Amino acid sequence: MQDEQCEYRTGIRRAHRRAAIAMVTASAAALLMTGCQPAENGAQTADSAPAVPAEATKSSAKKCGPADLEASMYQARVRPAGTGTGAVVVEFTNVSGTPCVVQGHPTVAGAGNGSPERNRPLKVTRKGSASALRVAPGGKAWTKLTFVQVQGEADGYCESGSEPVTYPTLVVGVPGAGAHQVALKDGTLAECDDKVTVTALSAAKPA
Repeated sequence: MQDEQCEYRTGIRRAHRRAAIAMVTASAAALLMTGCQPAENGAQTADSAPAVPAEATKSSAKKCGPADLEASMYQARVRPAGTGTGAVVVEFTNVSGTPCVVQGHPTVAGAGNGSPERNRPLKVTRKGSASALRVAPGGKAWTKLTFVQVQGEADGYCESGSEPVTYPTLVVGVPGAGAHQVALKDGTLAECDDKVTVTALSAAKPA
């Protein structure tokens, strides 16, 4: 009788031991499966890293100086109806050997007789928000200038009643990066009222 009781207790202990081992094995398997699942609700895993803000990348470069940029100008494809220039695109190329940053809305002046010292500042209406642009060596930034259009044939006329004005060159100022004298590649610039709408410097080429 005593031997039967001992065997009974031994069997119970073995059953308990097998159950405990099974529970530990199941828990370990659950932990392994959880570790293999993707993070939920945007939580970062050990292998993920936060994205670097664009502004942080741009701020690592110096600001462009006057000697870093070379300007050119051509008629815009999309411009107001009329017989004058209507709109132009000014292109700035980074001619230095290092990246640099530009930002803002350029200033615009007509160069009287092509002479910068006889500048005639135009009243600028700013269009769009200005963001810092990191321009690589050989890279470009653009701005679009839209003028009050000249109407009619021959010398034309201005709807406001003022006389049209023709400039052989413009002086376009980049904030912090100097004033750049530019001429149209395809003609002279005619406008009315000495007003111009200027887009912020952009990495996207305007139409």
